[in-house]
Amino acid sequence: MNNTINIMLVDDHAIVREGYRSLLQKQDNMQVIAEASDGAQAYNLYKSHQPDIVVMDISMPGQGGLEAITRIKQFDADAKIIVFSMHQNPSFAVQATRAGALGYVTKSSDPEVLIRAIYDVQQAKYTLSADIAQALALEKLGTNTAALDQLTVREFEILRMLVEATPTQDIANILNISPKTVANAHYIIKKKLGVTSDIELTHLAIKMNILDLLTLSTNEN
Repeated sequence: MNNTINIMLVDDHAIVREGYRSLLQKQDNMQVIAEASDGAQAYNLYKSHQPDIVVMDISMPGQGGLEAITRIKQFDADAKIIVFSMHQNPSFAVQATRAGALGYVTKSSDPEVLIRAIYDVQQAKYTLSADIAQALALEKLGTNTAALDQLTVREFEILRMLVEATPTQDIANILNISPKTVANAHYIIKKKLGVTSDIELTHLAIKMNILDLLTLSTNEN
């Protein structure tokens, strides 16, 4: 009887994946069977490897984690996905769960938190790292980040790319939708968040910590 948990890692930084792999493969019953550096590759590798668990970042060049989660869940409704992200904004956890993730763990968490999350998700249990659970509880008391929760998963992913200055045509190509659909979503996002210009949208994104990884990705390019 084989109880090994087969895992796919998805992160655009090879050195980060190396760290995950080293951690997970020290566990007696875990093995990393595939690695992807963006959402599109993650979807293709999921189809070919059928891992038990996917550990996925959200912010990656090109197709991000939310879109990848959505596509993987459309392919396999039983897919078990944990988001492992630097984003500590609770709205990212809300959107990841809506997309179909069962877990959300921040990269600032202790390594054993990720290990425990893998065991929980393997049993189809929802799991959050303590900092995200606390942030979600505080959000329910009435902070302004709750406005982000009005967005659909697709709108949230478009917002993330818009505030990272991704051109409309590029967003359309990444998400396999028309530029007009992107433009319509852009309008709806601003309306839902109560802003009238892209400058206001960017300011709001900074205020709500959507841009907390932008400097990292800028430095990488």
